[in-house]
Amino acid sequence: MKQGARFGLRLCLLAVAFVCVMAMLLPARRIASKIQRAFETAPLFANGTGGYYCYRIPAIVQTPDGTLLAFAEARKNDCDDFGDIQIVMRSSHDDGQSWSGLQTVASNGKLQTGNPVPVVDTMDPRYLHGRVFLVYTSADTAEDELAKGHGSAHVWYRASADDGTTWASPVEITASVKARSWGNYGTAPGHGLQLTDGPHKGRIFIPGFHTERQPGSDQIGGAAHGFFSDDHGQTWTLGPTVAWQGTSESTAAQASDGSLVMSSRDETGTSHARILSISHDGGERWDKSSIARDLPDPGCEGSMVSYTPPGHKPVLLFSNVLNTDTDHRHGLAISESADGGRSWPRHTVIDKGSSQYSDLVVMRGGKLGILWERWADGIHFGVRPIGKLF
Repeated sequence: MKQGARFGLRLCLLAVAFVCVMAMLLPARRIASKIQRAFETAPLFANGTGGYYCYRIPAIVQTPDGTLLAFAEARKNDCDDFGDIQIVMRSSHDDGQSWSGLQTVASNGKLQTGNPVPVVDTMDPRYLHGRVFLVYTSADTAEDELAKGHGSAHVWYRASADDGTTWASPVEITASVKARSWGNYGTAPGHGLQLTDGPHKGRIFIPGFHTERQPGSDQIGGAAHGFFSDDHGQTWTLGPTVAWQGTSESTAAQASDGSLVMSSRDETGTSHARILSISHDGGERWDKSSIARDLPDPGCEGSMVSYTPPGHKPVLLFSNVLNTDTDHRHGLAISESADGGRSWPRHTVIDKGSSQYSDLVVMRGGKLGILWERWADGIHFGVRPIGKLF
């Protein structure tokens, strides 16, 4: 073969190789762009609307008939954690394509209500279509003052038997779920959990956290805990505190072996990751706590749910700001664990920009809903088929 012919053949082969490489790369780029576009939505709770300066702390559940109930703290005058803050809700009957107007579901005059924790009880024989509990807190002073023993924090719930259309009067449960020595106190935030398997099937479990002054010292400690009800909210029992000091905002889900897995924020910032605690008796004891090193975290809230893929065992899905930049919260991601939270090998970033708190809901048809904060403009909602996340 002549040299010119050989050169022409090489050019042809290079061109073919280039086309093949691009063919392999383009689908991946299209998938990534689809994931980002799927979450490019208008805010569900838009800052500066509805008479509120700022919306924070998202929580979401889906009722048995498919109604989505999305909750948030509505902060009247600024974005501070303490002030004139109500809990508001919007509902959707078409998988999040359209939403109702704003409804106030908890208030404390011109003081604070916060940390909304909705959970759907589907196992109460008195309510065949399910009953929604909204657990939350109220306070009469800021967190740092509560931690010093000033002021008071209280724990409440309201219940709805008609998918959030109406709510029963608030019920205070502080004495059952908060030790007297505790100062600051928070629930979750994000959705709660009803156990679906094992000896404690039907138990409603609510993650929480607290602070307390150390005896004989000016030091203030604290950690995550949980509380639960085995009689559909008639009575509540305080569970133990996890052994890892400095843990705070937490989320929980049930793993495939029936164990309860709780993921907590490390308030100390020393681990730069999530702290996982496991219980094999529904939150009555914590067997161990450990650092989830493949879930880096800047010290922020996260959300966890259990999902059963068709024909497979349940997996855990988790959302958080997957980085260790304590000055800038960005890069909201979904992670997956197939071994009860021991490892999280797969991650998908769904929002590369500024993002903070989030809450997940497994929807009908194998879809995942995520309600998350974009600091600039409020709280957004997006839906993605779970099978296309990873």
